Amino acid sequence: MIPREKNPDFLNSFLDYSITILNKSPQSVKEYNYDLAMFLKFIKLHFKLSNEDDLKKIEINDISIDTIKKITLNDIHAFISYLTTKYHSKATTRARKVSTIRIFFKYLCSKAHLIESNPAQDLETPKIDKRLPKYLSLDDSKRLLEATSNEDNRNYERNYAIITLFLNCGIRLSELVGINLQDIDFSECKLTVIGKGNKERTIYLNRACMKALANYLEVRPKEGIKHDSKFSEKALFLSERKTRISNRTVESIVNKELLAAGLDTKKYSVHKLRHTAATLMYQYGRSRYKSFAGITRP
Repeated sequence: MIPREKNPDFLNSFLDYSITILNKSPQSVKEYNYDLAMFLKFIKLHFKLSNEDDLKKIEINDISIDTIKKITLNDIHAFISYLTTKYHSKATTRARKVSTIRIFFKYLCSKAHLIESNPAQDLETPKIDKRLPKYLSLDDSKRLLEATSNEDNRNYERNYAIITLFLNCGIRLSELVGINLQDIDFSECKLTVIGKGNKERTIYLNRACMKALANYLEVRPKEGIKHDSKFSEKALFLSERKTRISNRTVESIVNKELLAAGLDTKKYSVHKLRHTAATLMYQYGRSRYKSFAGITRP
């Protein structure tokens, strides 16, 4: 997060509103801050309010609400054009910034009542080319599970449980890392996770997931677990340092297992495993998908 003292007061108020009222995650608010800081730096450059030519060196904490009131839709379009010509930003990146700017001006106009008219009211989202997401085939998914179940590999019970949840549940990376022991209900075969927007959702577990989790819990460390700000003692998945497993470690595990299965790590990733679960369920239906979901390690 950009230090609050580097932001103008109205920007900090918007960030507070996003956390408390919109219930946005800390990561989303961090992205809002980054996007809007870049936009406001451009405005100072665009309005010739700074002697700096380098956007990174421009300070925005002195920008006033009177300057914000002067911003028009054309000025916002100039910013989007600047992103394209100066930074060669992709359409998806520009679309995210457009979304942030739209929410920001709606807040200033309709909620904080700091400006009378909303210059972003008619702001359109850049057109994004639709591409079909890559996903593993049924055979590739089986190969990945078989490679992960190799008992010669260190932490194979943990890694197998992780891959199994990804392939069967369509779970997000952040959701998997955040799972606590108390979130698993073995009697009801379900798992509670915290998803986007800090919203709780329930995932029902098949026999493959239940067996993989049970096998892992048999070997999960019970002593020496760190008591830290991540509540590692409550975490389902632990690192070798006996702390809650990190996003980066999970990504490394998936990458290693993909390589072991002979799969292209440039083509597949953690996020692609999420697509795989949804796509195979759609393609094969629940009856045939059970044959894939029911794979267990030897």
